[in-house]
Amino acid sequence: MHLIEQLEKEMGKKNLPTPAVGDTVEVHYLIREGEKERVQLFIGQVIAIKGRGIRRSITVRRIVQGEGVERVFPLHNPRVKDVVTTAKGKRRRAKLYYLRDRVGKSARLKEVVGDKSADATEGAETAAAATASKS
Repeated sequence: MHLIEQLEKEMGKKNLPTPAVGDTVEVHYLIREGEKERVQLFIGQVIAIKGRGIRRSITVRRIVQGEGVERVFPLHNPRVKDVVTTAKGKRRRAKLYYLRDRVGKSARLKEVVGDKSADATEGAETAAAATASKS
């Protein structure tokens, strides 16, 4: 197993995004159309995280024209260029498969308003900028 873990560390991405279940994310995915390649956004909620190491993947769900669409994105896939978290969702479960049966407002998660770690860093940056501008 030691050899496998070493290979995974070498082969995997170095700066891997870490979205949590319930977060609303933008997945920047490289698609090929004929000879051209472009980055397409898939915006939705993370309903599951599976695997570990280089096999880690997220399942993202969104509603398109009233129909639910889910895609599984392996995080170490070279076609996944970036995963940006746009909102943190409040949840009490590890997997949010129950959202598949919900429609409309009942399919929404409450948003986490005050993230303590983000507030602390923003406050420190704001204070540093304020003192820098005064001097």
